[in-house]
Amino acid sequence: MAGRLLEIWTAPAAGEPMESREEVQAFAGKGLEGDRYFNGSGSWTSGDPAERELTLIESEQLAWFEENTGQVLDPSECRRNLLTRGIALNELVGVRFHVGEVEVEGLRLCEPCAYLQEKTGLDVLPAMVGRSGLNCRIITDGTIRPGDVVS
Repeated sequence: MAGRLLEIWTAPAAGEPMESREEVQAFAGKGLEGDRYFNGSGSWTSGDPAERELTLIESEQLAWFEENTGQVLDPSECRRNLLTRGIALNELVGVRFHVGEVEVEGLRLCEPCAYLQEKTGLDVLPAMVGRSGLNCRIITDGTIRPGDVVS
């Protein structure tokens, strides 16, 4: 099973708008350079800190949300770092896989929250439960770029 990385998004601090990136450095145990959790300024503090290192969401799920609710959740609004196509992320919980040269481990589903609903003004709850992506731990350092294979 393989997909592609379409877009990269980071935010410099909690609540700040997500910024599109042409590439990003991933660091095991830290996250994505320049992202709020790498900098220690993210707002989500519960659970294992490794769960904040990297988040992914499928473009297919954003399309499903629009088709089924009539609302558009833009990749820049969903607060996830990587937008993918062609890979079922839910199946990667507990699995090690690669995003380009970087090895990661899927830890748990990245469920939508009231903060996301408030921030976007969209009815993401309960529509996106089970469809909002994957929280991952970064296993190896490296560079991630749009177009990378996710396998």
